[in-house]
Amino acid sequence: MSASVHYEPRVDQTAAERLGAEITELSAYIYAATCHLLELIRAFDENQYWAAQGFVSCAAWLNFHCGLGPNAVRERIRVAHALPGVPKIREAFSEGKLSFSKVRAMTRVADAENEEFLLMTATHGTASQLERLVAHYRRTRKFEEPDFALGLYEKREVSWRYDEDGCVVIKAKLPPEQGEMVLKALEKATDLCDVPAETSDDGKMPIAARRADALADVAETYLGNSDCSGSTADRYQVVIHNRLDDRFIENGPDVSAETLERIRCDCSKVEITECGHGEPLSIGRKSRIIPPAIRRMLWARDGGCRFPGCTHDRFCDGHHIEHWENGGETALDNLVLLCRHHHRLVHEGGFACRKNDDGEVRFEDRHGERLEEQPGNESTTLEEALAWMYRKYEDRDIDSESCASKYFAGETMDYDYAVSVIFESRS
Repeated sequence: MSASVHYEPRVDQTAAERLGAEITELSAYIYAATCHLLELIRAFDENQYWAAQGFVSCAAWLNFHCGLGPNAVRERIRVAHALPGVPKIREAFSEGKLSFSKVRAMTRVADAENEEFLLMTATHGTASQLERLVAHYRRTRKFEEPDFALGLYEKREVSWRYDEDGCVVIKAKLPPEQGEMVLKALEKATDLCDVPAETSDDGKMPIAARRADALADVAETYLGNSDCSGSTADRYQVVIHNRLDDRFIENGPDVSAETLERIRCDCSKVEITECGHGEPLSIGRKSRIIPPAIRRMLWARDGGCRFPGCTHDRFCDGHHIEHWENGGETALDNLVLLCRHHHRLVHEGGFACRKNDDGEVRFEDRHGERLEEQPGNESTTLEEALAWMYRKYEDRDIDSESCASKYFAGETMDYDYAVSVIFESRS
């Protein structure tokens, strides 16, 4: 029997080093350009140039015009406003020596006293090490704050979303005492279920699924309590839209025909039957107040604020495109949903909402210029962008070693010692 032989793939070492150097050098240029970008964002925000275009915040403008998600936008704005307070970190950032990840971590805790130590740590350590150090320091510092317990209570929250399958995903963050109470209630409801307590090890219903059923039982029990029903029943109705072969829950996912039949059996519901394009409803000039039926159709059609760039889908008002005082009717084709901010802009802020002869709704700024639904950007080739970047930062001495961490391979960080050094710098 011949011995097995392991063959290593042949690697062009020269090509690998050249490609690696190009990657690290370009990364350093991008970091320097990112610093410049954040300075532009800070100036744009401080002068509130976004307000002239009807946006509620700089974050909303960046989300619409630059394609940045909400979390990325918030972090960039936060870091942009923090950089002037840490000039040494900002200088290293502008020279391509620090990545945005490192700067983002440091600006969460950096000040004039600890800036130099954090900069030294960022220069010699990796981004993951710096993130861990900052998290370790923040966790240690918050336990020293006298209002820590109160802060836990103020941070309580419950949120939910629909996943791609249409299921509701619920996320809760509760103070310890509230969380324990909810867990006890869920545990009791789980025990009262008729399903045996076995887990999925032997093919029975998983405990996680039983908890889901128990949570639904808790909600049903609460809503079925006569003391909790009262006159607010309409707020808790399940509204099912039945549009030809398309059935969906209002503000929610599509549902199957079988699901619709099950919900019809025993549930407070409102069904809106529409044609393919939705049938307009109108009460003419009878009243300026929008009746519930028209309001439901309005929400079904618009789904949220129609102002360009706005993503608000709650707390919106019905706006008469042709104002009531000017003879406009309370009709679906004369109404549009606007959030409170943009509703105020259209009435008191000098902006306008109009409708073309072909039925298209358009918005105009204070100068009568139309606001586009999608931002238009001039196309720039990769070569042009790289040439601009190399020219702009040619005096920064950026090379393939500029942003590389200076620590030795295998070296570890003593986080406890590093945290103690940061604390000493505060005294």
